[in-house]
Amino acid sequence: MKKTALLLFSVVIAASALAQVPPINIDHLLAIKRVGSPRLSPDNKWIAFDESTIDMKANARRSAIHLMPASGGASRTITDGAKQNEGPAWSPDGKWIAYVSNRDSGEKQVWLYDVAAGTQKRISNLEGGAGSVKWMPDGKAVIVVSDIVVSDTKVAPAPATHARIITSLLYRHWMAWQGPTRSHILYVPLDGSAARDLTPGAFDAPPFSLGGGDEFDVSPDGKELAFARNTDEHPELSTNSDVFIVPIVASTGGGEAKRITTRRGADTSPQYSPDGKYIAYRSQSRAGYESDLWELWLYNRATGQSTRLAADFPNWIEAAHWAPDSKSLYVIAPFQGADQLFQITLDGKYAMIEGFGSVSDFEVARNNETLYESRSSITGPTEIYAIDRRTAKSERLTHENDALLTSVKVGMTRDFYWTGADGAKIEGHLVTPPDFDPNKKYPALVLIHGGPQGAWSDAWSYRWNPEIFASRGYVILMPNPRGSTGFGQQFTEEISGDWGGRVYTDIMNGVDALAALPYVDGSRIGAAGASFGGYMIDWILGHTDRFKALLSHDGVFNLVSMYGATEELWFPEFEFKGNPYDNPELYEKWSPSNSVKNFKTPTLVVQGELDFRVPIDQGLQLFTALQRRGVPSKMLVFPDEGHWVLKPQNSRLWYTTAGEWFDQWLKK
Repeated sequence: MKKTALLLFSVVIAASALAQVPPINIDHLLAIKRVGSPRLSPDNKWIAFDESTIDMKANARRSAIHLMPASGGASRTITDGAKQNEGPAWSPDGKWIAYVSNRDSGEKQVWLYDVAAGTQKRISNLEGGAGSVKWMPDGKAVIVVSDIVVSDTKVAPAPATHARIITSLLYRHWMAWQGPTRSHILYVPLDGSAARDLTPGAFDAPPFSLGGGDEFDVSPDGKELAFARNTDEHPELSTNSDVFIVPIVASTGGGEAKRITTRRGADTSPQYSPDGKYIAYRSQSRAGYESDLWELWLYNRATGQSTRLAADFPNWIEAAHWAPDSKSLYVIAPFQGADQLFQITLDGKYAMIEGFGSVSDFEVARNNETLYESRSSITGPTEIYAIDRRTAKSERLTHENDALLTSVKVGMTRDFYWTGADGAKIEGHLVTPPDFDPNKKYPALVLIHGGPQGAWSDAWSYRWNPEIFASRGYVILMPNPRGSTGFGQQFTEEISGDWGGRVYTDIMNGVDALAALPYVDGSRIGAAGASFGGYMIDWILGHTDRFKALLSHDGVFNLVSMYGATEELWFPEFEFKGNPYDNPELYEKWSPSNSVKNFKTPTLVVQGELDFRVPIDQGLQLFTALQRRGVPSKMLVFPDEGHWVLKPQNSRLWYTTAGEWFDQWLKK
C-alpha cells in the first residue's frame, strides 16, 4: 500500500471501516473545498491561501482568501467569497495582502486587504482586468497582467455582423478566437495614478501558458522586470518564447526590452535570485517541440552569460523557486508517477525531498528551515503541509475537508508494474473500490491519459477522478506508458512518430496484467481517455475487441482533417514529422479513421464545441463512423465547453453519463 494512504488521509481510511458510510460520488467531489497555494508572510508567521467552492445552483465557482497561522490552527476567511477572490500576495512589509477579485465588476481587479485593520479596498480599474499580482519591493505599486487592445490583429470584425475576416494564423486558440487584445504586464501604483504598460507591442507578454501566471518577475531592487514573450512571425508554428528584461521606470512605465535568451525552444518562468545576481528560468532546446525536456538555466546578470544547471537532471523542471540564501533552488518535477520536490544547488547537485503523493506548489520560509507545500494524492484532495528541512518531519496545517472526507469511503491505491514493449518496465496506479473484497471479482476500467506527453500522477483531480469510477464498483488502472513524463526524456520521446506503436503495446500488456489479478473479471474491462487518451480509444476501436465498452473524449480521430482544423500546428508537425501534404506517411499510418471497418466495441463519444485544440469535427466523424457501422454508440456534446469540462453542472452530467455507460456494458 502506498504511504499516501497511510499518511495523508487516515481519517478517510478510518471512516471507510464504518459500514454506514457511503462511497464517494460526484456530489461529494463537487462539494470538496479546493485549497490553493500557500503564501507566507514576510515575518514567517502567517499563511494566506485561496479556497474555491462550487455553487451548483449558480453553476459557478466561488473563491475566498483565507488566513491562518504558519504554525497551524484554524483558518479564517478574510474576503467575501460570493464571487472569485484569489491569488494572494503579501506586501514586502507584511501589512497588506493584494489579490484579484471580480466582486463588483465583470473583470477581476486588484484589491488590498489591510491585515491589521481587516479592511479592504480596490486599487485598479483596468479595462482588460487584472491577474497574477506581484509587489514592487518598495511596496508602492504592484505588477499585474492585463489584456490591452493593440492594433495588430489577426481577426477583424465585419461591420454590423458577427462574421470574422481572417488574414493569417493563429486566429483562434484552445477555446477562444483571437481578438484585438494581447496580454501585457502593467505597473499599477497604489496612489491611484494611472497604470503603465511595461511590455507594449503586438505580442502577448507573458505568452499563453497552460500553467500560466509565473512568467514574469521583478528584481530585488525593483529596477528591472524579467518576462517571457514569443515574437516569432508565425506563432502557430512556434514554441519559441524568450526571456526579456526591461527597466522599470515609474515615470515612463518602462524602457526598451532586451532579449537575454536565444535558444529556439521555449524559455520562460524567469525568477531573480534573492541576492540579485542571477535569473533562473526554464528552457527547452528544440524549436516546435512543446514536450522537449524542460531544463533549468541561470542567467548571470553581471556577465550576461547563461549556463545550464544540473545538466544530468533526467526529468522536466515544472516549477522552480529560489532558496532565501540564493545558493540553491527548489523545483517540482515528475518522478515515477508523482510530482516530487527536489533541491538543486548552484554546483549542479540535486536531491529529492521525500514526501507522499504529489506537490503542486510550495513556498520556502525566510530562514530556509521550513517548506510549505500544497500536496494531494489519488486518495484525497490538496491540503497545506509544513516540512521541517532539519528533521524531515511533515505537519499538516489545513483541515478544510475533514468533515466531508470522514463521511465518505474512498478506494485505496498502489503502484502497479508490468513489462511493456521492448521489455520496458511500465508503471501505473491501481485503485480498488471502497469496501474492497479480494475474494470477489470486479469489472475494471483503464483510464488513458492525454498529452501524449504527460502522466497520471499520484495526485487528486477534479476531472477524471479515479475514485468516482472506483466507487461504482470498478478496479481502476491508470497506466503511464510511452510518452509519459517522469521516467526520463527518452521514454517521453518514444511516442513521437509512433502513436499507435509501442505505447499501444505498453497499455495492452498492462491490460493483460490487470486481467490476471485474481479479483478482476478479465471479460468485463472498459477503457476511457481524453485528448491523446481519446485518440488511443479510437485506435483501440480498430485494433482490438478486448474491451466491452469504451469512452472517447475530445479524441483525435482523423489525423489529416485534424491538422487542417487545429491551431497549434507545431504539435502535429513535430509528432508526425511534417505536414500531411508533403509528408503524409505517418498521418496515414497512425490515423484511427483508416480502421473504421474493424469497429465493434460500444463507444460513448464526448466532445466540447469550443475545443479548438481537438475540434468538434473529430468527435462528429467518430460518431458518424460508429453509427454507420452499426456499433452501439452515444454522443455527449457540450456547446459551452472546450478541451476540458469545467462547469459544475456539466461535470456532474459527464460523470453520470460516463458511469451509466460503463455500468450498462460492464455490469451485465
